[in-house]
Amino acid sequence: MTERSSYHHGNLREALLAAGLDATRSAGVAGLALRDLARRVGVSPNAAYRHFADRESLLGEVARRLQGDVAARMDAELEDALASARPGGSPERAALRAVGLGYIDYALEEPGWFEVAFADTPPRDPWHLVEEPGPELLPPPLARLVTALDGLVASGELAPGRRAGAEWPCWSAVHGFALLVLQGPLRAMPVHEQRRAAEQTVDAIVAGVLA
Repeated sequence: MTERSSYHHGNLREALLAAGLDATRSAGVAGLALRDLARRVGVSPNAAYRHFADRESLLGEVARRLQGDVAARMDAELEDALASARPGGSPERAALRAVGLGYIDYALEEPGWFEVAFADTPPRDPWHLVEEPGPELLPPPLARLVTALDGLVASGELAPGRRAGAEWPCWSAVHGFALLVLQGPLRAMPVHEQRRAAEQTVDAIVAGVLA
């Protein structure tokens, strides 16, 4: 098989990434096979391997892009929450609630992509991860959570002494809830009840952080 003439330096990589995103949207991680993607875009496997050394390198790039999508969904939920906030309410509390709900919403709306988004997160010391300067060094969804928690400290609603490590129970709770709905016993729950349970979960997280 020869490469299609429409591909030239630079855009085959993007074509493979686009094919990877398309394949994983419904199939999750199982849909990502470099040889299959090469066939889908009409090039030889060798041509694909010039851009991605192996499946893991392709998975890593697709995962990074999808983490950005998760963060964008969290941003949209945050924007809506702040726009509809009641006068006198706490925008910082609303922000923490919104990023949690946005994370869950993305998982339930795009289960295949959600699986892929965190399939290639490299293991690192979690304490060192959040202490590094600059949110650009964090996975985008974690950066949104860190910003929301830091906002509560800045507003005086969360004591600085209780801030350290608060990311992990918050993230664990929303991620765990999403998995219970996608893969566990909450799969059979009607959609409107899933949403109500998601709100209860996030409200419990916020209350626990601020207790």
